[in-house]
Amino acid sequence: MEKNRLSEFLIEKSLVITAIFSIIIILLIVLFILMEGFPAFEDYGFFRFLFGMNWAPSDGEFGVFAMIIGSIYVTLLSLIMAVPLSLLCAIFMAEVAPNSIRRILKPVIETLSGIPSVVYGFFGLIVLVPIIRTNFGGTGFSMFTAALILTVMVLPTIITISQDSLRAVPHEYREASFGLGATNWQTIRHVIFPAALPGIITSIILGMGRAIGETLAAIMIAGNVVQIPGSIFDPVRTLTANIALEMGYATGLHYNALFGTAIVLFLIIIILLLIANYIQHKYKVDVGGGYL
Repeated sequence: MEKNRLSEFLIEKSLVITAIFSIIIILLIVLFILMEGFPAFEDYGFFRFLFGMNWAPSDGEFGVFAMIIGSIYVTLLSLIMAVPLSLLCAIFMAEVAPNSIRRILKPVIETLSGIPSVVYGFFGLIVLVPIIRTNFGGTGFSMFTAALILTVMVLPTIITISQDSLRAVPHEYREASFGLGATNWQTIRHVIFPAALPGIITSIILGMGRAIGETLAAIMIAGNVVQIPGSIFDPVRTLTANIALEMGYATGLHYNALFGTAIVLFLIIIILLLIANYIQHKYKVDVGGGYL
């Protein structure tokens, strides 16, 4: 008995120490980014940095607004394409598909998440860019091309978590709906989907984080032009691509400005997470005094 208590005590304390250590690492990373990026805000001005339209380090111009818009546009466009496809696939796998098909589809979809970003980027460079160039004009390096690749990259995340959320809905909900005479589709639409909505929103949040944080694929096929795109077929440069492209040779204020770019990206992600958490909390389903 004493041995079991000692084991539980050691496990509990180990978990606490691990959690505290993880928090400390995150705080140290955030502190390092803030310390390196703050000189850019101090010397150049935060609002001038945030809303400036020109990024020309050789001329002392460090405006990131066009890259903020580019990052948001690429992310939103990819989510517009990925979310409907992902939810339909998740509903099919969780509620419609027989077990034989589900056992095949699930590992295939999960395999997509293990493919390296450079492979996706290379596929876009060799296959998608020429197709876009031939059919829509321009160079083929565009916001639309990058969004197509990001759509494929975020599909596994949204599908897998959404499917798990749908299957986690208590079976009693289905039985009660069928008992009232509802069809399978009516049950999915009016009972199961609303009950699984918090988990589905979480999957979209994670997919959004994957899209906005993607670097290599965006570098290879987005065009890397610092501008606010006039159409989806114009080239753009994302915040992550800007950091990766220029960090290798940046010095002085230019170096600090790249860390300032990371701070801006960090703030954007925090704002998006706060919005998503608010929506998630708003649509939680009250079940027996608790939340589902």
